[in-house]
Amino acid sequence: MQRMGMMIGVQPEMLAKYRELHAAVWPEILDLISRCNIRNYTIFLREPENLLFGTWEYHGTDFAADMARMAADEKNQEWWAFTIPCQKPLETRAEGEWWAMMEEVFHHD
Repeated sequence: MQRMGMMIGVQPEMLAKYRELHAAVWPEILDLISRCNIRNYTIFLREPENLLFGTWEYHGTDFAADMARMAADEKNQEWWAFTIPCQKPLETRAEGEWWAMMEEVFHHD
């Protein structure tokens, strides 16, 4: 199991829409997340900066393949058509990232 974290901004004018979408995530998306070996997925919001922090546990053996499967999923592409316009990527993210991945530096069970 690998714990992962990521950050992204949210467009201030889209904050209400982002909250609305995540208050009722489509069942197909929740199932896809599980099938892609992601567990304990949480997104936190920090206002007034409008930053999102996502964290989850990855329980698979091939993260790249699972993420490719998620990206290729037709229903997920439809979901992203609603959520991506709400997001504002960090300027400091690595090339190829949308959400900026974070390094775990401490954990306590």
